[in-house]
Amino acid sequence: MKRFSHIPPLAGLAASAALLLAAVCLSLCTGVSNVGLADWLALLGGQGAEGTSASILLAIRLPRVLGGVLAGSALAVSGALLQAALNNPLASDNVVGINAGAGFSVLLCSSALPLALQLVPIAAFAGAFAAAMLVLLLAKLKNDSRLTVILAGVALTSIFSAGMNLVLIVDPDAYVGSAAFLIGGLSGVTLGQLGVPAAIILASLAASMLVSNSLNIMALGDETAHALGMNVERRRMTVMALASLLAAAAVCIAGLLGFVGLVVPHMVRYLLGSDNRVVVPMSAVLGAGIVCLCDLVARTAFGSYELPVGIIMAFIGGPYFIYLIARKGGVLRG
Repeated sequence: MKRFSHIPPLAGLAASAALLLAAVCLSLCTGVSNVGLADWLALLGGQGAEGTSASILLAIRLPRVLGGVLAGSALAVSGALLQAALNNPLASDNVVGINAGAGFSVLLCSSALPLALQLVPIAAFAGAFAAAMLVLLLAKLKNDSRLTVILAGVALTSIFSAGMNLVLIVDPDAYVGSAAFLIGGLSGVTLGQLGVPAAIILASLAASMLVSNSLNIMALGDETAHALGMNVERRRMTVMALASLLAAAAVCIAGLLGFVGLVVPHMVRYLLGSDNRVVVPMSAVLGAGIVCLCDLVARTAFGSYELPVGIIMAFIGGPYFIYLIARKGGVLRG
């Protein structure tokens, strides 16, 4: 993808960090209630805040913002890894069925083992990784066809979505807030829910930085990468596992939040070029900021009525997906 302009990577990272900081501050200080900056200053200054205000800030807004930062960065980097590993600009966690696989496993685990909450992240990864491997296998059977990747993802998403609906019909209490889970939302996130997913996301983000240069080598083509001494299949499996871990952890926080992994890496490549050593960290920062901003819009734009952030992301990502298909023409061939 061509650059829009020659923006230095450090300048782009600084701008994205500023966007993220602004989004976090606005999200923490803005809401339907009148609780805002003055209450945060009182709380941080040790003067204390009125009981209800403190509860809103610490039990509602703070976990929600942290959840948005974690889920946004995880999904954006997951999409960047998938696009590089599959050599397909249309690949992302929701397009190739990874989100749906994780969601089905989460609902199945919640229905079969409702008290085993510690198993939910494991179940999410198992479903996400299984979907990723199925897509990779089907692509190999068709000589890495880009069209096969997308069609396999559509088919797997349909199958897993049917499985999720079946679980919810048979056991309507399988997941509290299942409607928001299926759309993607941050309402009801608590600090206690963020511990394990946060650890997985932070470790996976660090690992993604370490393999980013390998993605540049893979972009040269499998034969060239082999000639340079890389075990391409092993490295691709590693990258797919990292992408699955990130997507699975994000599902545990924000449900089936889509299109972050599709839109954000393209924005980064458009502005800064295709060097994955830049794309991966920039996607993490920009993805976190965009999800925070979209969640702020979702919970404040309609007064006291709150939308799941997944609806806002779908309004952004759906048209962009169509645009990518129309602009790139033959991207699905080969």
